[in-house]
Amino acid sequence: METVETITQLPQRKPTHRSRVSNGNKLLPLADGRSVTARRFRDLYEDIGADLGGLDQLSEGQRQLIRRAAMLSAECEKLEAMAARGEGEFDIEAYGQLTDRLGRCLQRIGLERRARTVDAPLTLKQISEHIKAERQSGAAP
Repeated sequence: METVETITQLPQRKPTHRSRVSNGNKLLPLADGRSVTARRFRDLYEDIGADLGGLDQLSEGQRQLIRRAAMLSAECEKLEAMAARGEGEFDIEAYGQLTDRLGRCLQRIGLERRARTVDAPLTLKQISEHIKAERQSGAAP
C-alpha cells in the first residue's frame, strides 16, 4: 500500500495540453454556453460552489458533484417551467427521480439541513400594545 511519502507527484502539464474544461476556460464541452439552460447551469454551478466556500477551495471530486447537482437542478427547473406553461404531459416519475437524485447529490457534497428557530406568533393583544407604544413614541406604525 502506498503512503504519502511513496506517492509520486504527477508532472504538471502545460495548459495547452489540457482540455478547456480542465483549464477552467469552458464549463460545458461541446456547447457554446449561450442557451438559457447553459447560463442557468453556470449560475447554479457557481452558486453551489460559493455555498461550499468557493470553487477554488474544492477538490475535483467535489466540483464534479457540483456539476451534476447543477445539471439536475437546471433540468428540474426546465420541467417545472414546461408544466407551468402547460406544455405537454408532466412526467411526475421522471421529475421525482431527478429530485431524489439531486437531493442525494447535494447531501454528498455537504448540504446540511439547518433548523431555524421560529418564534411563537404575536397575539392580537401584543400587536395592539406594540402599535400603541409606537404611536406614543411618535414613530409611524
